[in-house]
Amino acid sequence: MQALTQARAMTAGDKHASIASHTAASSTSPGARPHAPDTLNLLEQFGSTIHLHRDAEIHAEGDDAQFCYRVVAGCVRTVKLLEDGRRQVGAFFLAGDHFGLDDLDTFDFGAETVTDVTLRRYPRRMVEALAESHVGLTRRLRELALTNLRMARTQLLMLGRKTATERIASFLLDMDMRCGGGRRSVLELPMTRADMADYLGLTVETICRILAQMKRDGTVAIHRTGIELRDRRTLAERANEVTR
Repeated sequence: MQALTQARAMTAGDKHASIASHTAASSTSPGARPHAPDTLNLLEQFGSTIHLHRDAEIHAEGDDAQFCYRVVAGCVRTVKLLEDGRRQVGAFFLAGDHFGLDDLDTFDFGAETVTDVTLRRYPRRMVEALAESHVGLTRRLRELALTNLRMARTQLLMLGRKTATERIASFLLDMDMRCGGGRRSVLELPMTRADMADYLGLTVETICRILAQMKRDGTVAIHRTGIELRDRRTLAERANEVTR
């Protein structure tokens, strides 16, 4: 928890700006009919902002689950170390994602920053107390828990039944949707090849070899800033998924 102790606390002005920005993000563009405010905004009354550099520990596996978090900017990974020293990356969380809500008394996975990160941090006891008196918030928190469960089941299927090529194709399509909804020409992946390998249950060499093959056949292009998905239909076929 040393990284959190060293994290810079926000000023009152930063807090108001953060809340206003988050509330505005839940609305559509000017002129369009706005969405109803997200009930998760209720958590902002006792949230605090922390800033961490890349590869910093947010919390360790087995720590008391005293807080839950929302990613404001950057990327976070959850990790578990096996007895022989191998690492399993459980999930990646991007801007707007919440984590730590569905752990029980202790964290099952540790959480680390992949990039420089800005987080909103909420005391779990206060979140739970507020949820007991607010049906809408309870329902919203349940939706988040079910979303995380669905992601876990998808990864279980991927690790258990898909080939290496299918795993990488699935990962690229998923990150493309999460990072830009398929609108960007180049997918800027915040994680390293080692992170990808530990998430997909592969080696770095396998990741590089399959990406090189995809580049040769024109499915993707490798740029200094990221990966261009040139043929999403072929990627979907290789992922053994319905074309997106």
